[in-house]
Amino acid sequence: MDEQTRIELEAAAFRRLQQHLMQDRTDVQNIDMMNLAGFCRNCLSRWYQEAANARGIDMTKDEGREAFYGMTMAEWKANYQTDASTEQQADFKAAFEANVGKDG
Repeated sequence: MDEQTRIELEAAAFRRLQQHLMQDRTDVQNIDMMNLAGFCRNCLSRWYQEAANARGIDMTKDEGREAFYGMTMAEWKANYQTDASTEQQADFKAAFEANVGKDG
């Protein structure tokens, strides 16, 4: 496979993941993703921002989130985010403590 085709396939897979997380599974909370997979929508938006910055594109954290979420964080939270349960928070704390110092 040539390099351009690989890039296009990766971009298509990313767009499908983004659609899945932002349209199909808005019921899945970021804290659940962090607890199960070690990353969430915010991580993806940060990686998007970091990739833009690495290419010389000035993008803030909020701009990266809006680009990934398709709306502001305030809009996302108002429409889809629920309060984390005590159990979710405990799981998150345990996962964080187990992975301190690791990149995420």
